[in-house]
Amino acid sequence: MVKKERIGVVVSNKPEKTIVVAVQTRYRHPKYGKILLKTKRYMAHDEENSGNSGDIVLLEESPPFSRKKKWLLKEIIKVNIN
Repeated sequence: MVKKERIGVVVSNKPEKTIVVAVQTRYRHPKYGKILLKTKRYMAHDEENSGNSGDIVLLEESPPFSRKKKWLLKEIIKVNIN
């Protein structure tokens, strides 16, 4: 089975070896047809503590690390300069 992947922005890196990533998805309202944004936050495992706030990252689904942490940092796509 193929592992799911998500691209999002790192919101927080305060916990040890963990980052919180906000992923936005666009969808069309079923009745009115307007394009809406839905934001979901995922907790992901970051072994080297390399993800910083504002970075754009690629997450990969993995077996659970804890109750809420079920994603793994696969790659940092773009580093935030600030």
